[in-house]
Amino acid sequence: MYSLLRPLLFQLDAETAHHLTLASLQAAYRLGVSRLIAPPVSGKAVTCMGISFPNAVGLAAGLDKNGAYIDALAALGFGFIEIGTVTPRPQPGNPAPRLFRLPEAQAIINRMGFNNDGVAQLITNVRAARFKGVLGINIGKNFDTPIERAADDYLICLDAVYPYAHYVTVNISSPNTQNLRTLQSGDALSDLLAQLKAAQTRLAQQHGRYVPLAVKIAPDLDDAQIADIARLLREHRIDGVIATNTTLSRHGVEQLPHGAETGGLSGAPVRAASTHVIQQLAQALASEVPIIGVGGILNGAHAREKIAAGASLVQLYSGLIYRGPALVGECVRALADA
Repeated sequence: MYSLLRPLLFQLDAETAHHLTLASLQAAYRLGVSRLIAPPVSGKAVTCMGISFPNAVGLAAGLDKNGAYIDALAALGFGFIEIGTVTPRPQPGNPAPRLFRLPEAQAIINRMGFNNDGVAQLITNVRAARFKGVLGINIGKNFDTPIERAADDYLICLDAVYPYAHYVTVNISSPNTQNLRTLQSGDALSDLLAQLKAAQTRLAQQHGRYVPLAVKIAPDLDDAQIADIARLLREHRIDGVIATNTTLSRHGVEQLPHGAETGGLSGAPVRAASTHVIQQLAQALASEVPIIGVGGILNGAHAREKIAAGASLVQLYSGLIYRGPALVGECVRALADA
């Protein structure tokens, strides 16, 4: 079905098509016909970060920034859903156009800029959802919060979402918020992780439940930087790491229409870089911190590749734009058979 609809969607502006697709999935869910879009598929349960996941294939953050479509997306067969990135205050993000398809490369460039309705609205949406599965909430900082005060925003969001999340992801790797990636290294990362870990301990006592913390990192890191991040993740006892976010590289897409647009590149071109980061992390972490692999997964073999590189779970986003909901079931089956 999606193969028939995709040419029509690709005639629309990418962001318009994004909203139309989500609205259509929501309508299908409310009409009770989601199974016609994505038939149920049996998966293999995985335990990661102390959480039992019904299967290892999740939705990456960014598709549902406000948690407004949780039930509709969960009906596609995901083992877990990650919503966000959410910031303390609502913000519009960068000016449109800010989302571009590169079909020849099965890629997307976005410079959305953490557009979202704020953490209070996200919580309202989460509370209204019927979904009882594994929910991750991805948190970030407002664009106008000085980078030296970034921890304040992450702590505000962590406090707010903690009672509603199965795990919380700290996004320090989006290329579309100025200077955000400086938080990935050295004293800045160590200080942020220390503050988040202290808050997690306090919140676990307050709410009587432990919610794991994961950190999402970029693919544009050299091996020394990856090793340093791994060291700090172990030192601060962070529960998980998501590898990776979008890339600033334009290798292989420079001459394509929209290939020179600013923003983060995702899809097929980031697959190798993402897998390399996973491999390096796996070596450096020595199984102490589990890895969630994301980046360029367009078929079941790509999902297995991430697991073979050292990931425990995988996430999809850009592949859904090119393959549609069938990709979820294909990856679930591929990992169950592996």
